[in-house]
Amino acid sequence: MSTPFALEGAASPTRRRRLAARCAVALARLLAALPPRRIRGVLRLARTGAAPATAAQARAARDAVVAVSTRCAGQGCLQRSLATALLCRFGGVWPVWCTGVRTAPFRAHAWVEADGAPVGEPEPAGYYTPTMTVPPRPTDP
Repeated sequence: MSTPFALEGAASPTRRRRLAARCAVALARLLAALPPRRIRGVLRLARTGAAPATAAQARAARDAVVAVSTRCAGQGCLQRSLATALLCRFGGVWPVWCTGVRTAPFRAHAWVEADGAPVGEPEPAGYYTPTMTVPPRPTDP
């Protein structure tokens, strides 16, 4: 049984941004095949030296990823969230990358957050219970 869904529409990014988004999508596809522990390790390494992303930066990255990938525009939430985080990192910032579940009815999901809220998600904050997060690395005082 399949679940109906609609592809998201977004403005077309610049040529340079499309290339960066395609690279992020390709890397995300490889990462998505790894076990969760490895994904978390790679993302923790990737976030090193990045500033926290704003909601606008994370939304722009998500929009670019969705514009270049049908899978990411549809139900590929893991690849979409990984590609969004990686594209943010290409720009020197890092959102909070999250995976989580909902129990009634059961659903698993992956998303990014910035400024304390999910970015580009139809569900409100708190809809999913986070099971794994990779926030920006804390800065030393």
